[in-house]
Amino acid sequence: MPFAVRATLVAFAMIAGSTGITFAQDKAPGGNVETLLEYAKNNNPEYATMRLEADAANERIAPAGALPDPTFRASLMDITRMGEQNPTLSPSRTGGTAYRVMQDVPWFGKRDLKREIAELEAKSAQGRAQGTWADMSSRIKSSYAQLYYIHRNQQLSREILDLMLQLEKVTRARYSGGLAAQQDVIRAQVEQTSLKSELVMLENERSQAESRLNALLARPAHAPLAQPAQLRPLPAPARLEYAALKEMVLARNPQLVVEDSRLRAAEKSRDLAYKNRYPDFSFGVTPTQYGGYIREWELMVQFNIPLQQSTRRAQERESEAMLSAARTRKEAAANNVLSDLAGNLAALEAARRVENLTANSLLPQSDLTFKAALAGYENGKVDFATLMDAQRQIRMARQNQIKAQAEAQARLAEIERLVGEDL
Repeated sequence: MPFAVRATLVAFAMIAGSTGITFAQDKAPGGNVETLLEYAKNNNPEYATMRLEADAANERIAPAGALPDPTFRASLMDITRMGEQNPTLSPSRTGGTAYRVMQDVPWFGKRDLKREIAELEAKSAQGRAQGTWADMSSRIKSSYAQLYYIHRNQQLSREILDLMLQLEKVTRARYSGGLAAQQDVIRAQVEQTSLKSELVMLENERSQAESRLNALLARPAHAPLAQPAQLRPLPAPARLEYAALKEMVLARNPQLVVEDSRLRAAEKSRDLAYKNRYPDFSFGVTPTQYGGYIREWELMVQFNIPLQQSTRRAQERESEAMLSAARTRKEAAANNVLSDLAGNLAALEAARRVENLTANSLLPQSDLTFKAALAGYENGKVDFATLMDAQRQIRMARQNQIKAQAEAQARLAEIERLVGEDL
């Protein structure tokens, strides 16, 4: 009996006192979150698509500011030479052949504005690619934290199940000696059945979490993942001050980068709309061939007459409205992002405090309670129900600690998504 009790105390002390466990990692990704992020960056098709679209947008910059292609036209005049010959397509035998080369030239500054708009659109596409990666990496980090929580919960439940097997032996021994009721043995068996059911549910949750994580990695749903070994260390509290992070968010948040690019592009589009009040030009040169020689040269200039002022005024009002919409959209996005930042910082701090309270106060207190209850049960001063309550308290404390760790990691992932980089 004393040996069984001591074994039980040692087993439960190991459960209560464990703060971090390192598992052997497989070749499959998943041992830590960094391997998952590296795999996703190299293999996720959604992120690859956004990068390719950003590359495509970057290639539109040069054509946007270039002159349009010149045009060439050849006109065969008097192909019958006043009816003196059959029709011909030979330039040397017609009455004359005019060769015209034309070049369209936009009004001054239009090409620069179009190139700047294309540059801003390319920057917006790059911001969308960065936003896609920030969102994806945040989901991967949160999914990994959830998987870690489930895995540690499974491990804790198995350890508690082993403990209950030992407690059942204790109750059987006491029952055989007439020191305990048969109900104590049954309670221990019921608790084991409950733990086994919980392990089945946790296994199902783990399967779903792994499927979601594999989907983010663009892997088959049932592809193997390494056991999650550890969580990332949380940044020091000094790095999580709202004022400093606010400046980082306003400067680097991918969504705000996109909205800022859209705003500046809308300003350039407004300027371009006002330049449409002025005409565009076409310049041309026309050498004319008579017989086998070029004998005439013509120079030509052509421009459109901007008479449809009502149309242009409507386009200008449209560009002003689009500019105002881009400005308010950026303001709304900034407000939402900063609100999310404040909320996640508060939640992270709360999770950190819960973990500290659990580790430094609740777990040691629960451990002492359980040891006292176990000693009292051995001496017949405490019933088995009290012992079970003490066991559940320490188990809940350990679960709360793991949950607080996972919650802190999820909140950190959201903060990094808002900031646009790892902290």
